Amino acid sequence: MPFVRIAVPQELPDQVVAQVSNAVHDSMVSTFNVPPQDRFQVINRHSPHELVCAPEYLGIKHSSNLVMLQITCNEGRTLEMKKSLFAAITAAIAAGGTIAAADVIISLVEVRKENWSFGNGIAQYAT
Repeated sequence: MPFVRIAVPQELPDQVVAQVSNAVHDSMVSTFNVPPQDRFQVINRHSPHELVCAPEYLGIKHSSNLVMLQITCNEGRTLEMKKSLFAAITAAIAAGGTIAAADVIISLVEVRKENWSFGNGIAQYAT
């Protein structure tokens, strides 16, 4: 059950934001063993000065049309699965034609299963 935070520029049209949301979820389902019904996302729109990024980092040039993703998930996936996830998300977002692959920044945060509660104040995965 990944929990995804998606930060986008406020001027992106609703259909582009929905495309980004769907791209992230569909990529997690296809590469990260996430069940289709496990969709938990928070999407925030930001003014131009609230998404801060180096104009160039590691040889990658960024524009102001930036999407920043933070995915919190259970630990235990392989490095290859992580690489596949990053590639799938970026390709799916870029396929929408509005956001360049260079403008997709992803951070993966892994936690232990007992660090989740899905409601009712219960740690459902704690053993």
